[in-house]
Amino acid sequence: MKDIVVELKKILPFKDTTEIGDIVLIAAKEPQMLLYAYVADIKRDYSRKDEWWHLHLTFLAIPLQKTAWTLRTPQMTGQELFTMEGEERFLKAIDMGGDDSSTVLPGRLHKTTKTGLKRVK
Repeated sequence: MKDIVVELKKILPFKDTTEIGDIVLIAAKEPQMLLYAYVADIKRDYSRKDEWWHLHLTFLAIPLQKTAWTLRTPQMTGQELFTMEGEERFLKAIDMGGDDSSTVLPGRLHKTTKTGLKRVK
């Protein structure tokens, strides 16, 4: 599994954090899968002494599937592999590059305004 993670880190722009609204990549060796999921919510699990989180995910598959996993911070940020049903898993947020407020359109530059709308001729 570690070799798969090393290869994934070479080809995908990962983030160091995981936040609500992120798209995460989930990798597993058995069953062999790569899957994207949307982070719908993150809530602290106060029933545990250590820092654990309920990570509410929507798997981007057909049909959409919702689930919640309880993970520690290093597990939900890709710093550490974790196991489910005895099989290793990897989860890390993808850097989608959405911080830029301008969008390149064919032949022109479009900047968003406070309302999010701008007339482009």
